[in-house]
Amino acid sequence: MNSDNRFRDTLRRGAALAGAVAVTAGVAAAANTATAAPPSTGSAGDQKPTVVLVHGAFADSSSWNGVITDLSRDGYRVVAAADPLRDLDSDSNYVASVVNSIPGPVVLVGHSYGGSIITNAARQAGNVKSLVYIAAAAPDAGESTLTAGGADLPHTDVGKKLCPHPIPDGVDLYLEPDQFHDTFAQDVPADQAALMAATQRPVKAGAFDAVSGEPAWKALPSYYLVSTEDHVIHPDAQRAMAKRIGAKETVEVHSSHAAAVSHPHETADLIRDASR
Repeated sequence: MNSDNRFRDTLRRGAALAGAVAVTAGVAAAANTATAAPPSTGSAGDQKPTVVLVHGAFADSSSWNGVITDLSRDGYRVVAAADPLRDLDSDSNYVASVVNSIPGPVVLVGHSYGGSIITNAARQAGNVKSLVYIAAAAPDAGESTLTAGGADLPHTDVGKKLCPHPIPDGVDLYLEPDQFHDTFAQDVPADQAALMAATQRPVKAGAFDAVSGEPAWKALPSYYLVSTEDHVIHPDAQRAMAKRIGAKETVEVHSSHAAAVSHPHETADLIRDASR
């Protein structure tokens, strides 16, 4: 074989090897995206369900870090879904696709607007064992995130703290950075709240007004954590929603809206109860 042929043969082998390595790395990365801890081992009867966490507006999946750490130590596999925050239908469809990709039972957990998402997403997945609402909206059919529980429930003034940002196909809404700490996470250290404000995920205007379909909480066991010092969703509105959905367990935590950040252990404890 002359030198040119040997060179071309070396290139072909190198390209094939690089492709195989890339595919293997891609599969490994996909398998580990936003997950923590492998599924628990043991017989089918004692295997823990996978916990799927859904953040709401003005947050991202990192808001669940403390909860993920707590549950992972106890052997749970946890998936923190990166909710697009575009509109209720597409957000719910996305979360349903995440749940449907998971073998075995799932405990589906939503915070804030994420509660509206799990209410709808769980209807599209046959493996959801229970729902957990963390200071979250729990709309009935025909209600939106803004009207969840009924128009006569008390509201906060969070709408006055929003900052609109035009985008090519509409408007994104952020919480004003200088209002974030006192509004969203007043019991979180100021430096941590500043990071949360800087990395917040915006919600597209109109998502909060989208009407919910038939709620999954009518068919599935549901649990609710009330944040008693919440400045985003009024605590009394949370209590009313917890009662209306017939929550099997309602816990109250002296917390801001960011309960999963400031009280990860209490949040994880309720999720553990919902997994049994």
